[in-house]
Amino acid sequence: MASGKQSPRQKMINLMYLVFIAMMALNMSKEVLVAFGSMNEKLEESNATTEQRNVAAMQGLKSKANEQAAKYAELAQKAETINQLSQNLDTYIQGVKNDLTSSLDDPQDYQAMDKTDILDEKFFKGGKISPEGQEFVAKINEYREGVINTLGEGFSTLNNEIERKFNTGEREDSEGTKKPWLTYNFEGFPLIASITQLTQIQSDIKTTENDVLSAMLAGQLQEEVSMTNYTTLLEAPKSAYYQGETFDGAIVLGRSDETTKPNKIELKLDGRTLSDNDYSLQGGKVVLNVPVGNAGDHSITGKLIFNEGEEPIEVPVNQKFAVIPKPNSATISADKMNVLYRGVKNPLTISMAGVPDNNVQASAPGLSRTSGSSYVMDVTTLQQREVKINVTGTIDGKSYPSSSTFRIKDIPSPVGSIRRETGSVKMQRNSLEGSEVGAELPDFDFDIGLRVTGFSFKVSGQPTVTVRGNRLDNAAKAALRRAGRGETVQIFDIDASLTTNSGYKLKKIAPVFIELTN
Repeated sequence: MASGKQSPRQKMINLMYLVFIAMMALNMSKEVLVAFGSMNEKLEESNATTEQRNVAAMQGLKSKANEQAAKYAELAQKAETINQLSQNLDTYIQGVKNDLTSSLDDPQDYQAMDKTDILDEKFFKGGKISPEGQEFVAKINEYREGVINTLGEGFSTLNNEIERKFNTGEREDSEGTKKPWLTYNFEGFPLIASITQLTQIQSDIKTTENDVLSAMLAGQLQEEVSMTNYTTLLEAPKSAYYQGETFDGAIVLGRSDETTKPNKIELKLDGRTLSDNDYSLQGGKVVLNVPVGNAGDHSITGKLIFNEGEEPIEVPVNQKFAVIPKPNSATISADKMNVLYRGVKNPLTISMAGVPDNNVQASAPGLSRTSGSSYVMDVTTLQQREVKINVTGTIDGKSYPSSSTFRIKDIPSPVGSIRRETGSVKMQRNSLEGSEVGAELPDFDFDIGLRVTGFSFKVSGQPTVTVRGNRLDNAAKAALRRAGRGETVQIFDIDASLTTNSGYKLKKIAPVFIELTN
């Protein structure tokens, strides 16, 4: 304003100018009050949305705790404690807000909420913080320490943030004066500003609870996917490989977690349902405890069922393994002795290293399998001197052929016998009369029976007697009685056949000579 003597008109103009400025200041103050009210409304809307997210997250955590208690039960208990602490403080602050606005005709008339006396009378008395104000600060301190102690170690970043948000220590104003936290934030402020500040604390409470739930679930997920919970597995399309092949197996990661246990196990071994006694859970693994069974390919099928949410999750199982005979002897062959004899059932063992017996197929004229790797081969009707045995082993659908050639021989020539003695024999006359004439195959590896059906009997100086059967008949005995002491009689042209194969014609049988001792 201009100094010096002023006319009445100028004084009126100046007065009107001052009134105009005062009116502008008053209007600006009301706009600020409305702005605080609008901010408070938006905070309350945001708090309601955050509360809904927190309720949903708590329900999800409780559900996981029921499904996988070992993983989530402790976290759910901590979250429940923090939720209770948050609800207690939020309810308390809401009560303070309701008390502050209870005397207002319209809690939405923000222009009328420009006074400071309502809150100041509640929290401050005689220039000091009132008991109600001290209680307010104590509630915030109790919440801060309760949440931090409940979280414990492992949430350092979150704990630091909570310490910062709910720190009630002294504050320094613009003039460098230190003031108590409650005085610095609430004393002398318009009512709507203080209510907005209280709503902001409620927002911090709900945001903190949401951060806690997110950190817990994220921490558990990080622990689950941590590489320390993984082991390596070898995945191969075939159960066995041969020299010269390319190994096309893959090393894959498998998670090992003792807390990850299927809620239900349905497994079958070769179609047979496994009982609870056939497997156990160890370190998140289903460890089988069943006999491997016979040599050959075996399959494990079924599913592992996990409860996840409302619908159970089924993990299919379709694995195979091969059983090969346990080695209990070495395979030794004489390269020049691969011989098969006509007239007998030649036993053979046919196998292929690394291939189960049921995946080995052998073929040749007269060859048949008895069981497992045991075969017999009858080459009686074969006229050739050699025969080839073809063998094919199959692994994972791929065939591996092999073969071996054997010589074919006749049964060696038998020798005649008397009382199972061969060649030249000494015996008494009466013993010879009652003895049985036979035929033997000395040093022959097959235990086969020979049946004598006839022979010729010769005493020196007498006609040859032809006998039917395997003992001396009356004519032969009469000729024997005419032989002298020490004389040698002869049994020759012995006719015999195999007891197991009467159609096979034996080679000529060597004679037997008997020297009479009386």
